[in-house]
Amino acid sequence: MNLKGLTQSWKYPAILLLGIGVSNIGAWVFLIALNLIVFEMTGSPLAVAVLYILIPLATVVTNFWSGSIIDRLNKRNLMIFLDLFRAICIFLLPWLIYHSLWLMYFLVFLINMASSMFSPTSITYITKLIPSEQRKRFNSLRSLIDSGAFLLGPAVAGLLFIVGTPIIAIYINAIALFLSGLITFLMPNLEKNKITDFKDEKLSFALLKQDLNMVLNFSQKHVYIMLIYFLFSTVIVMTAAVDSLEAAFAKEILQLSDSDYGFLVSIAGAGIVIGAFINTVFVKKIAISILIGLGSIFVSAGYLIYAFSSSFVMAALGFFVLAFFLAFANTGFHTFYQNNIPVDVMGRIVSLYGLLQAVLIIITTVIFGFVAQTISIQIAVIIGTLFMFLTSMILCVFSLQSSKSKYYQTTNIMKKKIPCSSDGG
Repeated sequence: MNLKGLTQSWKYPAILLLGIGVSNIGAWVFLIALNLIVFEMTGSPLAVAVLYILIPLATVVTNFWSGSIIDRLNKRNLMIFLDLFRAICIFLLPWLIYHSLWLMYFLVFLINMASSMFSPTSITYITKLIPSEQRKRFNSLRSLIDSGAFLLGPAVAGLLFIVGTPIIAIYINAIALFLSGLITFLMPNLEKNKITDFKDEKLSFALLKQDLNMVLNFSQKHVYIMLIYFLFSTVIVMTAAVDSLEAAFAKEILQLSDSDYGFLVSIAGAGIVIGAFINTVFVKKIAISILIGLGSIFVSAGYLIYAFSSSFVMAALGFFVLAFFLAFANTGFHTFYQNNIPVDVMGRIVSLYGLLQAVLIIITTVIFGFVAQTISIQIAVIIGTLFMFLTSMILCVFSLQSSKSKYYQTTNIMKKKIPCSSDGG
């Protein structure tokens, strides 16, 4: 492909990646600023912890119905609305912070609900926009941008705190989301003639039940696709549960100082960026099945090294390994389900499985917290990482089966008619 053709084919994906980058950096600034403000107001670690509980809780409340709306609405317009809605809510947040903690929590909950809805909406739009042969490259670049935001976000937040205040940082994030919405407005309207599919039906219990049956029906007819999806999601659930004990493990078991722990996190950040960069360079030469299977194995292996570590050096090695291979695993997984789940029902499937994942994260985090409190932090971390490694091994075995190679081709399965029960969309 000549330079002109390459520029043309990547024009809109590049704009989309710019919007994702702006939004991700803004999200980090918002999270750090809000944590500092709430802790300054209350002096309570529990009050800060509530902010993190609100994230999966918003997913639980939102995802059981949002997929039904996402699949029936214009995805680009919905993304613009959600960006602008979040920008307005965040802009109003400083007005409430020092007046009512509970009103502030409620507004943050609404913001998290919009974010929970935005994720499957953007995934569906991206799948529609990006041709199947470009998805692996796009997903690798997105991993690079996500990892860059992981480093740049806190750095930008720190700079804003030096020259201003956390309140100013929150206003900056509102502006970032507003810009993200404007950037999305520049994207092609792939469903120009589609305002809504709610012509003769309204969001109701009957419609939600019908859509749930559609997801179950699809899962039963395409067991392998959803098995891979579920196994990878389980690995992510275990990482979230283990990560919840990360600070306590570093302080209590490894006896690290605050500066040592900060350096450990920095090593993980370096691993994420280096891994994501190498991933973008070599992604075209690596099969999707290997990205998912071996990527997950090495991520879990990094967690295992960390779990059994007794020194800073060993923990740092584990952190670097797990962070390095995260981009490979995520790129493979995103490409896999984009190529195998029909785009017309993707919103409902991703939303409902996301709901299941959020519930599992809440349950496992509570269980691991209880084990850490009553038995041992290290025992809890070891149990979690061993289960994660076992799950990733099963995932690797299933993903590398030669008889299932058709699921890992770049053929756009969205163009095929996949039978599933009537979905009303």
